[in-house]
Amino acid sequence: MNHIVVTGGAGFLGSHLCRRLLGRGDRVTAIDNFSTGRAAAVADLADDPRFTLRSTDATAFGAFAGLDQVTHIAHLAHPGSPVAAARNSAAVLRAACTGTLAALDLAAAHNARIVLASGPDPGTGSVAGHRATEFDVQRAGHYLIETAAYHDRRADIGIIRLFEVYGPGLLPGDGRATAAVCPAALRAQTLYLTDNPTQSFVYITDTVDALVKMLDADTLGPIDIAGPALPLSEFAGTAITLAGTGWLESTSPGVVTDTVVPNLTRTRTSLG
Repeated sequence: MNHIVVTGGAGFLGSHLCRRLLGRGDRVTAIDNFSTGRAAAVADLADDPRFTLRSTDATAFGAFAGLDQVTHIAHLAHPGSPVAAARNSAAVLRAACTGTLAALDLAAAHNARIVLASGPDPGTGSVAGHRATEFDVQRAGHYLIETAAYHDRRADIGIIRLFEVYGPGLLPGDGRATAAVCPAALRAQTLYLTDNPTQSFVYITDTVDALVKMLDADTLGPIDIAGPALPLSEFAGTAITLAGTGWLESTSPGVVTDTVVPNLTRTRTSLG
């Protein structure tokens, strides 16, 4: 039986991944300091004897102590929320550096496959509007994660670059565009867009599918986990149509296209 350690296991993505892994018969140890994760997100897993939740920080001494033979690690401790990243910038950068090195040490000690979650190419792209500062912290963290991975020659490493992931469990107001669009549509509210960036959106189940495939593969990557890029206004219009409620008002002068475009050809070739 696989024993998979999921850092950030009580977060939006981590909780979905834990549920999927348990569903296919794996044993899972989730590690989370609950800075952005929630115990409620994995409360339904508490009675499963194959699931363990450790309330600790991946950067803390002894966070990984005493674990039985680990076969895989999904390192998701870097927050996907740009608002959370900006609010706790020092902790986020510490997790990206010290936490990643600790996870790599664990992988090396157990000869385990480790998949590290990064974001859209840390070296390129820009972010329009008031969210630029928030995304700077995230991008710096992504760079630290990938730098640590590329310079570690001890473990079987894979790198995924997550774009805009959305779906059930994503909390409103976390800074992602979808965290504003989807709740507004479901609440029959008017959504006001002051800018209209081109973004790549990917549903949570598709993200988890890709992440599981990366855990089972031997690909280094980086592999973009994303959907086709489209204007935010188009995504918002689709959400409103599917919800059957909500309205859209845009004051944006046009579509912003200077964002990172995912390499989906490489993703399909590597993961199918």
